[in-house]
Amino acid sequence: MEPLLASAPDDGIRRQFAANLADVLRMFHVLSREGMVHCSLGLHRDDTGQGDGGGVLLSLFTIAWMGTAWGPRGVTAARAVASAEGHTHIDYAELPCGPATFSETVRTPTLESGLPGRPLLQIHAHLPHPDGTSLALLTLSTTAVVLRESYRLVLRQMAELVSFDDPFGQTSREHDEDGGPR
Repeated sequence: MEPLLASAPDDGIRRQFAANLADVLRMFHVLSREGMVHCSLGLHRDDTGQGDGGGVLLSLFTIAWMGTAWGPRGVTAARAVASAEGHTHIDYAELPCGPATFSETVRTPTLESGLPGRPLLQIHAHLPHPDGTSLALLTLSTTAVVLRESYRLVLRQMAELVSFDDPFGQTSREHDEDGGPR
């Protein structure tokens, strides 16, 4: 982190970055306890002037695997948001990887959570795995709630890139040891 901090144009921005990073680390610990398998941090200048970070926008992208009762993929995608409390802007889409639902929530962390008290926009993409028993949950989170349209577009574009193909070949569930179908 030292080279990144050293590249900041002044002490004020360096302190702001360090404070934002501390907030992100607290969020990371909470998310990892909830089944997160991937996390990426986004930190960049706010060229719109609409964010709440004093010129800096902070986002967190996570991927979590969720177990689900077996069902057709379209039903599983719909079911993922039908029972989700507080989700708004619900949308269904057919992506290259299959059916998906998108939704969003705005949450304000409790004091006990140790997280910053600012509202947190979370935009979700629910992508059922072809096996019918699991769901990839992609979430893009930010405190820049006023930029929700931009963040919706970013998450949709990322979801369109998802593939459930095995990069190493066919999985053992579909083939026996000799490579033939089961």
